[in-house]
Amino acid sequence: MNHFNSIRIIFVCFIFLLTIPTMALAQLNVVTTTEDIASIVREVGGDLVTVKSIAKGYQDPHVIEAKPSYMLKVNRADLLIYQGLELEVGWLPMLIQGGRNKKVFPGQLGHLDVSEAITPLDVPIGELDRSMGDVHPSGNPHYHLNPHNGLLMADSIADRLSLLDPANADAYQSNLDDFSKRLENKIREWTARMEKFQNLNVITYHATWNYLLDFLAIESIGTIENRPGIPPSGKHLSELATMMKQTNTRVILQANFFEKEFSDLLAGKTQGEVVVLPAYAGGTREAKDYLALFDVLINKLEKTFGKHLSVVNGESR
Repeated sequence: MNHFNSIRIIFVCFIFLLTIPTMALAQLNVVTTTEDIASIVREVGGDLVTVKSIAKGYQDPHVIEAKPSYMLKVNRADLLIYQGLELEVGWLPMLIQGGRNKKVFPGQLGHLDVSEAITPLDVPIGELDRSMGDVHPSGNPHYHLNPHNGLLMADSIADRLSLLDPANADAYQSNLDDFSKRLENKIREWTARMEKFQNLNVITYHATWNYLLDFLAIESIGTIENRPGIPPSGKHLSELATMMKQTNTRVILQANFFEKEFSDLLAGKTQGEVVVLPAYAGGTREAKDYLALFDVLINKLEKTFGKHLSVVNGESR
């Protein structure tokens, strides 16, 4: 090998090594507060993004601990996306402050509250105080559990990714179109499967399921937590038991990160059934992403309601 060829090989290798960090930096580093948002970001961002969620799908995102390791994630983020409506109010501000990353401060392009894309349910009216429990002044934050809102969340995420990375805007739009089409097809399937259960009644442990029930046209006639985050009184459980018997309500829904003590107690008084469900993607092994979460929910609810439908139809409601 002559001297000229040796120099050329060294030059090519040098240029290649220089491009490696550039290629790595081409991916947007996205941090989300929940696995559902992370799942949608992966759908829209594809291989143009890396995504990490702070809360795991089996955790209650109201009560995440603001760990230094989470602050480091925020520090390295190009984009921070969160659920909003005060879901993360107890810990996210501390992570943003501790992360010291100006790119994700409120008002910056790297700061995205996806709740701004949806119309919230359960917005309280009148004055609020701590005696009312952990009330969310801006409305119920569990909006991801209506898949129609998943479409709005995806639109919002695609818009922000395109603003941060305009060179790849067409790719984000293409990914969005593909995801939206698949989700719309699944919405039609889920709606058709659950149509026969419309107007059934349920009890829920927490207001977690209001958006899902609204999507399915199923009514929640009460919550075991009559004040959010506060254990129910014996009187309240007795009132719920009476209401369940009067309306032939047999199903009690609760997320899998809550204790079952009070739900089991109420079920024992009413011959009801406690149905424990994942409330977020990653909440169970089968609910591995946003679409799979709804498959798990619909499969479980269809089976459960099918058992009770004949009983309800055979009795006055």
